[in-house]
Amino acid sequence: MALRFFNTLTRQVEEFVPRDAGKVAMYTCGPTVYNRAHIGNFRTFLFSDLVRRYLRYSGYQVTAAMNITDIDDKTIAGAHKDGVPMREFTERYTKCFLDDCAALRIAPPDIAPKATEHIREMVGIVTRLRDKGLAYESKGSWYFRVSAFPSYGELAHLDTEGMRQVERVAADEYQKEDPRDFALWKSWEESDGDVFWETEIGKGRPGWHLECSAMSLKYLGEAFDIHLGGVDLIFPHHQNEIAQTEGATGKKLARYWLHSEFLMIESDKMSKSLGNFFTLSDLVDKGWKPREIRYALMAGHYRQQLNFTVAGLEGARAALDRLDCCLRNLRLSEGAGGETEARAAIAKSEAEFRAALDDDFNYPEALAAVFSLVREINVLCGAGKIGKVEAALVLEAMRRLDSVLGFLDVDAESDEKDEDIEALIAARTAARTNKDWKEADRIRDELAARNVVIEDRAGGTAWRRKE
Repeated sequence: MALRFFNTLTRQVEEFVPRDAGKVAMYTCGPTVYNRAHIGNFRTFLFSDLVRRYLRYSGYQVTAAMNITDIDDKTIAGAHKDGVPMREFTERYTKCFLDDCAALRIAPPDIAPKATEHIREMVGIVTRLRDKGLAYESKGSWYFRVSAFPSYGELAHLDTEGMRQVERVAADEYQKEDPRDFALWKSWEESDGDVFWETEIGKGRPGWHLECSAMSLKYLGEAFDIHLGGVDLIFPHHQNEIAQTEGATGKKLARYWLHSEFLMIESDKMSKSLGNFFTLSDLVDKGWKPREIRYALMAGHYRQQLNFTVAGLEGARAALDRLDCCLRNLRLSEGAGGETEARAAIAKSEAEFRAALDDDFNYPEALAAVFSLVREINVLCGAGKIGKVEAALVLEAMRRLDSVLGFLDVDAESDEKDEDIEALIAARTAARTNKDWKEADRIRDELAARNVVIEDRAGGTAWRRKE
C-alpha cells in the first residue's frame, strides 16, 4: 500500500507523491528559544521525528530542515530581562533544546537554520512582495496586503471577509490598511535596544512569519513536499507563511501539510497556574527516563489529542520492560530449530508495521505489530526454538523497527555483565535445585531491593534492571 496521510490544506487523506522521485524535502517549524521547550512542544517534534524516520525506513532520501527562531518579541524581552546580549540569551536556550532533543532521541535535522542568519533572504521576500503590490510600508514597518491575495485563509478555512469586522486590539493595527494585514518587517523601537538590522527596507527586524518563509524557500526550494507543525500554528503562522511565500514566488509553499494535535495533562490544558506545566527536565527530576517519556509522548494517533498522565508514563515503563525482557531472552536462549517460524513472525510483523504507518501514520497500530512480534518470539523462546541464528534474525528486525521507533535499545547490554547480580542469580538457582525455597525467596527479595526483575525462562533465568 502506498503512503497516504491527511493533508490539512485539502482536508483529505491523500497518497503521497514527492516532488522529486525517491526524495523528500520536509520542513518543521522549530522552537522560539526564549525558554526551555515544554513537553507539549515535544509532541510535535517527536511526530516530525517519526515522519522523517519512517520516510527513510521506506527508502526515501530525506532532507529535513527545522528552524531556530532566535529573534522575536520574546527573545528580545528575555535578553533585556537577564541583562545579556540577545545572542548569548538565545544560544543558552538553543543548547537546552538540542540537549532535550538528544535525550528524547529526536534525530537532528539535516539543516537547522537560525533566523538571525537569514535577514538578507527575508528582506528579499519583502521587496518582491512590495514590487507586486502585496506589501506596503507604514511608519517604518512593512505589512502584507491580504486583500490583494484572494486565496488567503485557504489553509485555515477562514472567512476572511468576516475578519474585517474583528475589533482592533493590537497597537500596530492602527497603522495598517486592513485589520487582516500582518507584519512582515517591524520598524525599530526604543524597547528593541541594540536588536535591529539596517536594510534597504529600513531599520528594524523581521516578523515571525517571514522567518520560516525565507529559510524553507532557501533550503528546500519552491513547492517542497511536507510542512509540519502543531495545530496551534495553522493560523495565523502557517496561513501567513503561505500568503507571503506564494505571493512572492507565485508557486506553492508546500504540497502537503501535517499538523499534530494538542497535548493534554491529566485531561487539562497545560498551564503554569494549574501546576501541570512540565519540561523534560521536570519529568526527569521526578524519576522518569527520557526513553519512557518518548514512548508516552508518542502514544496515540497524531491527529487526536493525547492525554499525558502518570498512568501513561507507568504504562510506558511497563511496556519498555516487556520489550527489554524479550531482547534479553533472545540473547540468553540456547535452543534451535525455530528459524522458519521466526522468519514468518518477522515478515508478518513488519508487513503490519508498514501497513499501519502507510495509513496516515497510524502509530498505535504499528506499535501493536511490534508487540505481536514480541509475543510470538517469547513463545518460541519458551519452546526452546530460539538459538543464535534465530536471535540474530530477530535482533536485526528489531533494529530496523527501532530505526523508526527510537526506544528499543536493541544493543544495550551493559547491565547484563554485572557480576554481583549474576552471582546472586546463580545462588538462587542452586537454592531452587536444592529445594531451599526460603533461601531462593530471600535472594529474589534482595534482587528486587536492587531494582532487578527476574523471570525464570527456558534456558535460564532472565533479568533486567527496573528503570
